[in-house]
Amino acid sequence: MKVVVIGGTGLIGSKLVEKLSAQGHEAVPAAPSTGVNTLTGDGLAEVLQGASVVVDVSNSPSFADDAVMEFFRTSTTNLLKAEAEAGVTHHVALSVVGTDRLLESGYFRAKQAQEELIKASGIAYSIVHATQFFEFMKGIADSATEGDTVRLAPVMIQPIHSDDVAAAVGRTAVGAPVDGVVEVAGPDAFQLDELIREGLAAENDPRTVVTDPGARYWGAELKETTLLPGPDAHITETRFSAWLAQQK
Repeated sequence: MKVVVIGGTGLIGSKLVEKLSAQGHEAVPAAPSTGVNTLTGDGLAEVLQGASVVVDVSNSPSFADDAVMEFFRTSTTNLLKAEAEAGVTHHVALSVVGTDRLLESGYFRAKQAQEELIKASGIAYSIVHATQFFEFMKGIADSATEGDTVRLAPVMIQPIHSDDVAAAVGRTAVGAPVDGVVEVAGPDAFQLDELIREGLAAENDPRTVVTDPGARYWGAELKETTLLPGPDAHITETRFSAWLAQQK
Protein backbone atom coordinates (compact mmCIF):
# COMPACT_ATOMS: atom_id res chain seq x y z
CA MET A 1 0.00 0.00 0.00
CA LYS A 2 1.33 3.44 -0.91
CA VAL A 3 0.93 5.89 1.96
CA VAL A 4 1.98 9.51 1.50
CA VAL A 5 2.88 11.22 4.77
CA ILE A 6 2.48 14.99 4.65
CA GLY A 7 4.92 16.38 7.19
CA GLY A 8 6.84 13.14 6.81
CA THR A 9 10.19 14.60 7.85
CA GLY A 10 9.02 15.93 11.23
CA LEU A 11 8.85 14.37 14.70
CA ILE A 12 5.75 12.22 14.14
CA GLY A 13 6.05 11.95 10.37
CA SER A 14 9.55 10.49 10.35
CA LYS A 15 8.60 7.89 12.96
CA LEU A 16 5.45 7.04 11.00
CA VAL A 17 7.35 6.58 7.74
CA GLU A 18 9.78 4.26 9.50
CA LYS A 19 7.02 2.18 11.11
CA LEU A 20 4.97 1.83 7.91
CA SER A 21 8.06 0.95 5.86
CA ALA A 22 8.98 -1.76 8.38
CA GLN A 23 5.51 -3.24 7.86
CA GLY A 24 6.13 -3.51 4.12
CA HIS A 25 4.18 -0.46 2.96
CA GLU A 26 5.46 2.13 0.51
CA ALA A 27 5.63 5.09 2.89
CA VAL A 28 6.59 8.32 1.14
CA PRO A 29 7.60 11.37 3.19
CA ALA A 30 6.26 14.61 1.71
CA ALA A 31 7.49 18.02 2.86
CA PRO A 32 8.98 21.17 1.35
CA SER A 33 12.42 19.59 1.71
CA THR A 34 11.29 16.69 -0.53
CA GLY A 35 9.73 19.00 -3.13
CA VAL A 36 6.13 18.90 -1.86
CA ASN A 37 4.50 22.11 -0.65
CA THR A 38 0.87 21.94 0.41
CA LEU A 39 0.60 25.74 0.67
CA THR A 40 1.47 26.27 -2.99
CA GLY A 41 0.40 22.87 -4.27
CA ASP A 42 3.83 22.22 -5.75
CA GLY A 43 4.63 18.52 -6.07
CA LEU A 44 1.27 17.27 -4.78
CA ALA A 45 -0.03 15.72 -7.99
CA GLU A 46 3.24 13.87 -8.56
CA VAL A 47 3.65 12.46 -5.05
CA LEU A 48 0.02 11.32 -4.83
CA GLN A 49 0.15 9.20 -7.98
CA GLY A 50 -0.83 5.66 -7.00
CA ALA A 51 -1.40 6.53 -3.34
CA SER A 52 -4.19 4.78 -1.44
CA VAL A 53 -3.82 6.74 1.79
CA VAL A 54 -2.66 10.23 2.70
CA VAL A 55 -1.68 10.98 6.28
CA ASP A 56 -1.37 14.64 7.26
CA VAL A 57 0.80 15.21 10.33
CA SER A 58 2.07 18.60 9.19
CA ASN A 59 1.99 21.66 11.43
CA SER A 60 2.06 25.39 10.92
CA PRO A 61 5.48 27.07 11.22
CA SER A 62 3.75 29.95 13.03
CA PHE A 63 1.17 29.80 15.82
CA ALA A 64 0.06 33.43 15.27
CA ASP A 65 -3.72 33.47 14.83
CA ASP A 66 -3.92 34.61 11.20
CA ALA A 67 -0.89 32.65 10.04
CA VAL A 68 -1.97 29.34 11.55
CA MET A 69 -5.50 29.66 10.14
CA GLU A 70 -4.11 30.45 6.70
CA PHE A 71 -1.78 27.46 6.91
CA PHE A 72 -4.39 24.86 7.82
CA ARG A 73 -7.11 26.20 5.53
CA THR A 74 -4.89 26.56 2.47
CA SER A 75 -2.82 23.42 2.89
CA THR A 76 -5.82 21.22 3.71
CA THR A 77 -7.86 22.60 0.80
CA ASN A 78 -5.00 22.03 -1.66
CA LEU A 79 -4.32 18.57 -0.28
CA LEU A 80 -7.92 17.37 -0.40
CA LYS A 81 -8.35 18.67 -3.97
CA ALA A 82 -5.23 16.83 -5.09
CA GLU A 83 -6.35 13.66 -3.31
CA ALA A 84 -9.72 13.73 -5.06
CA GLU A 85 -8.01 14.09 -8.44
CA ALA A 86 -5.56 11.27 -7.64
CA GLY A 87 -8.25 8.86 -6.40
CA VAL A 88 -6.96 8.63 -2.82
CA THR A 89 -9.44 6.57 -0.77
CA HIS A 90 -8.49 7.39 2.84
CA HIS A 91 -7.41 10.69 4.38
CA VAL A 92 -5.92 10.52 7.88
CA ALA A 93 -5.15 13.62 9.93
CA LEU A 94 -3.49 14.06 13.30
CA SER A 95 -5.22 16.55 15.58
CA VAL A 96 -5.48 17.24 19.29
CA VAL A 97 -7.68 15.96 22.11
CA GLY A 98 -9.92 18.80 23.27
CA THR A 99 -9.70 20.82 20.04
CA ASP A 100 -13.41 21.64 20.08
CA ARG A 101 -13.14 22.77 23.72
CA LEU A 102 -10.24 25.16 23.10
CA LEU A 103 -11.69 27.49 20.48
CA GLU A 104 -10.64 30.65 22.32
CA SER A 105 -7.19 29.77 20.97
CA GLY A 106 -6.36 30.77 17.40
CA TYR A 107 -4.35 27.58 16.96
CA PHE A 108 -7.23 25.33 17.93
CA ARG A 109 -9.70 27.33 15.84
CA ALA A 110 -7.41 26.57 12.90
CA LYS A 111 -7.28 22.86 13.76
CA GLN A 112 -11.08 22.82 14.00
CA ALA A 113 -11.28 24.45 10.57
CA GLN A 114 -8.96 21.75 9.23
CA GLU A 115 -11.19 19.02 10.63
CA GLU A 116 -14.33 20.60 9.16
CA LEU A 117 -12.75 20.74 5.70
CA ILE A 118 -11.84 17.05 5.97
CA LYS A 119 -15.35 16.04 7.04
CA ALA A 120 -16.93 17.99 4.16
CA SER A 121 -14.52 16.72 1.49
CA GLY A 122 -16.36 13.57 0.46
CA ILE A 123 -13.18 11.53 0.92
CA ALA A 124 -13.33 8.73 3.50
CA TYR A 125 -11.35 9.89 6.52
CA SER A 126 -10.07 9.18 10.00
CA ILE A 127 -9.01 11.91 12.45
CA VAL A 128 -6.68 10.88 15.26
CA HIS A 129 -6.95 13.08 18.35
CA ALA A 130 -3.85 12.71 20.51
CA THR A 131 -3.11 14.27 23.85
CA GLN A 132 0.01 16.44 24.09
CA PHE A 133 3.33 14.72 23.47
CA PHE A 134 5.94 14.28 26.20
CA GLU A 135 8.32 16.12 23.88
CA PHE A 136 6.01 19.16 23.85
CA MET A 137 6.10 19.80 27.59
CA LYS A 138 8.91 22.34 27.21
CA GLY A 139 6.89 24.12 24.54
CA ILE A 140 3.95 24.38 26.94
CA ALA A 141 6.27 25.80 29.58
CA ASP A 142 7.76 28.30 27.14
CA SER A 143 4.30 29.50 26.06
CA ALA A 144 3.36 30.18 29.69
CA THR A 145 6.60 31.87 30.73
CA GLU A 146 6.87 35.49 31.88
CA GLY A 147 10.43 36.30 32.88
CA ASP A 148 11.51 33.42 35.12
CA THR A 149 7.97 32.40 36.04
CA VAL A 150 5.78 29.78 34.37
CA ARG A 151 2.07 30.24 35.13
CA LEU A 152 -0.08 27.15 34.62
CA ALA A 153 -3.58 26.16 35.64
CA PRO A 154 -4.05 23.18 38.00
CA VAL A 155 -5.99 21.12 35.44
CA MET A 156 -5.51 17.53 34.35
CA ILE A 157 -3.50 16.37 31.34
CA GLN A 158 -2.71 12.86 30.07
CA PRO A 159 0.39 13.20 27.86
CA ILE A 160 1.66 10.64 25.38
CA HIS A 161 4.97 9.55 23.87
CA SER A 162 5.52 10.54 20.24
CA ASP A 163 6.42 6.94 19.34
CA ASP A 164 3.00 5.84 20.58
CA VAL A 165 1.30 8.59 18.59
CA ALA A 166 3.08 7.46 15.42
CA ALA A 167 2.05 3.86 16.08
CA ALA A 168 -1.59 4.86 16.58
CA VAL A 169 -1.63 6.95 13.41
CA GLY A 170 -0.01 4.07 11.53
CA ARG A 171 -2.65 1.59 12.69
CA THR A 172 -5.36 4.01 11.63
CA ALA A 173 -3.76 4.62 8.25
CA VAL A 174 -3.70 0.96 7.23
CA GLY A 175 -7.13 0.23 8.68
CA ALA A 176 -10.57 1.00 7.31
CA PRO A 177 -11.64 4.66 7.44
CA VAL A 178 -13.73 5.41 10.52
CA ASP A 179 -15.28 8.62 9.15
CA GLY A 180 -14.91 10.03 12.63
CA VAL A 181 -12.46 10.66 15.43
CA VAL A 182 -10.18 8.18 17.22
CA GLU A 183 -8.65 9.33 20.53
CA VAL A 184 -5.29 8.21 21.88
CA ALA A 185 -3.64 9.11 25.20
CA GLY A 186 -0.82 8.11 27.52
CA PRO A 187 -1.39 5.86 30.54
CA ASP A 188 -1.17 8.45 33.32
CA ALA A 189 -2.99 11.67 34.13
CA PHE A 190 -1.16 14.53 35.85
CA GLN A 191 -1.96 17.98 37.11
CA LEU A 192 -0.54 20.24 34.40
CA ASP A 193 1.41 22.57 36.68
CA GLU A 194 2.93 19.65 38.60
CA LEU A 195 3.89 17.83 35.40
CA ILE A 196 5.71 20.84 33.99
CA ARG A 197 7.36 21.49 37.35
CA GLU A 198 8.69 17.92 37.36
CA GLY A 199 9.87 18.15 33.77
CA LEU A 200 11.72 21.43 34.28
CA ALA A 201 13.35 20.17 37.46
CA ALA A 202 14.63 17.10 35.64
CA GLU A 203 16.36 19.39 33.13
CA ASN A 204 17.72 21.67 35.86
CA ASP A 205 15.65 24.47 34.36
CA PRO A 206 15.67 27.35 36.89
CA ARG A 207 12.21 28.67 36.05
CA THR A 208 9.60 28.68 38.81
CA VAL A 209 6.20 27.12 38.07
CA VAL A 210 3.35 29.05 39.69
CA THR A 211 -0.07 27.45 40.06
CA ASP A 212 -2.57 29.94 38.64
CA PRO A 213 -6.20 28.83 38.13
CA GLY A 214 -6.68 31.70 35.68
CA ALA A 215 -3.67 30.89 33.52
CA ARG A 216 -4.54 30.32 29.88
CA TYR A 217 -3.36 27.56 27.58
CA TRP A 218 -2.37 28.89 24.16
CA GLY A 219 -4.90 31.67 24.79
CA ALA A 220 -7.75 29.45 25.97
CA GLU A 221 -9.29 29.16 29.42
CA LEU A 222 -9.12 25.65 30.82
CA LYS A 223 -11.55 23.58 32.85
CA GLU A 224 -10.49 20.59 34.94
CA THR A 225 -11.02 18.04 32.15
CA THR A 226 -10.52 20.14 28.97
CA LEU A 227 -7.28 18.36 28.02
CA LEU A 228 -8.37 14.84 28.93
CA PRO A 229 -9.57 12.20 26.47
CA GLY A 230 -12.96 10.54 26.61
CA PRO A 231 -13.70 7.08 28.04
CA ASP A 232 -13.23 5.31 24.69
CA ALA A 233 -9.69 6.54 24.07
CA HIS A 234 -6.95 4.04 23.23
CA ILE A 235 -4.49 4.12 26.13
CA THR A 236 -0.83 3.55 25.29
CA GLU A 237 1.90 2.03 27.48
CA THR A 238 4.88 4.39 27.67
CA ARG A 239 4.97 6.25 30.99
CA PHE A 240 6.23 9.80 31.36
CA SER A 241 8.57 8.77 34.18
CA ALA A 242 10.25 6.16 31.98
CA TRP A 243 10.61 8.60 29.09
CA LEU A 244 11.98 11.30 31.39
CA ALA A 245 14.58 8.92 32.80
CA GLN A 246 15.80 8.17 29.28
CA GLN A 247 16.39 11.87 28.58
CA LYS A 248 19.19 12.11 31.15
